[in-house]
Amino acid sequence: MLNIQTNKLFWASCLALLVTSLSFGIRAGMMNQLGIDFQLSATQLGTITATAFWGFPLAIVVGGFVVDLIGMKRLLVMAFVFHLAGIVLTIFAQGYWTLFFSTLLIGIANGTVEAACNPLVATLYPNNKTTRLNHFHLWFPGGIVIGTLLVTLFVHLGLGWKVQVAMMIIPTLIYGYLFSKLDFPVTERVSSGYSSADMYKAVCSPLFIFMFICMFGTAITELFTGQWIGLLLKNVTDNAILLLTLTTGIMVIGRGFAEPVVKRLAPQGVLLLSAIFAATGLYMLSTFTGNSIFFAAIIFGIGVCYFWPTMIGFVSENIPQSGALGINLMGGAGMFAVSVYTIFMGSFYDDLIVKHLPSDGSLDTYLKAAEGTPAAQTLANAKNLAGPEILQATLVIPLVLIVAFAGLVVYMRSRKANKRLSYSDEAVTI
Repeated sequence: MLNIQTNKLFWASCLALLVTSLSFGIRAGMMNQLGIDFQLSATQLGTITATAFWGFPLAIVVGGFVVDLIGMKRLLVMAFVFHLAGIVLTIFAQGYWTLFFSTLLIGIANGTVEAACNPLVATLYPNNKTTRLNHFHLWFPGGIVIGTLLVTLFVHLGLGWKVQVAMMIIPTLIYGYLFSKLDFPVTERVSSGYSSADMYKAVCSPLFIFMFICMFGTAITELFTGQWIGLLLKNVTDNAILLLTLTTGIMVIGRGFAEPVVKRLAPQGVLLLSAIFAATGLYMLSTFTGNSIFFAAIIFGIGVCYFWPTMIGFVSENIPQSGALGINLMGGAGMFAVSVYTIFMGSFYDDLIVKHLPSDGSLDTYLKAAEGTPAAQTLANAKNLAGPEILQATLVIPLVLIVAFAGLVVYMRSRKANKRLSYSDEAVTI
């Protein structure tokens, strides 16, 4: 009976995460159309995208502080309400501000889902955390694959972005119903007997702070590139959004087969290899053209595949006293970093576009140009030139991560060796 309950909770969590990822995949596919329909600049689109990343860390950090007090079930009821409200408001959006607030609500819902489900999965599978968190998080790229394929299909059928957004209502209603019928355990920290003082001490430890900072880079490398790939690489393929589908498809497969990889390399080894592949893939995406761009997407997908769940799994396994708060602070750090970076790069993208435009007109003039006119084509050409430059600027981040995770591998090996020596000394004393 316990295993049946565990499996039901796990699969309901996966469905809730599917809604989260659908919001990313569908939004990534409709960003260009939103810009056209509401005459929005890249800076405005960047701000709208960033609101999802603002709401996420706000919800996940607050959730991390209160989940032990109010329970995971209440958090997930709140997530359901925010998801439903955000989806409906998006469908009836009238311009910049309604898109801003609807995306913020969806971001809060997404963060609340992870605030409850990450510690829930760690609690359900205490002896296999990193692997099960990878299995749980495969539904994030899985939902993006489904979302981008739906966008491609609906565009082909002539259905607008409002219908695409409305599709998210179905899984939202299902996960809300499932969670309302299930009983939840207490979090692992509470069941293990760690005190709140232990938890706060753990999240102030040097190892946690190091991983917290590294989470900035892993999240930006994965999520910023994924959200903007359709805009940034329109110069190399007419179906740039399919690059996101391919990348996330690789992530689904990789996370599904995470167990042998994690056991072979250990979490820190997986992170180092991921950073190497991510840097290589990002460089290839920014320089390759033609069909080779799809090979670049595969390499990049392998790189970012294990980042998010393995970062969380590493903290949960190696700093267990940090509990749900530690897990959720990691998620909040990642999303907050992406929100700041997205706004900065949206403005930088506008500046690069202006650099590639003729000097006789403003960006607003070109944005308001009707489709099919010479001015509109000039703007499109400028965007095509600016996109790869954004990726090249972002390449610095995974390069830094390679150095950081190489240091982590060395540190964890030395720590393991020290433990062995300590055990040997105890044996000799006895």
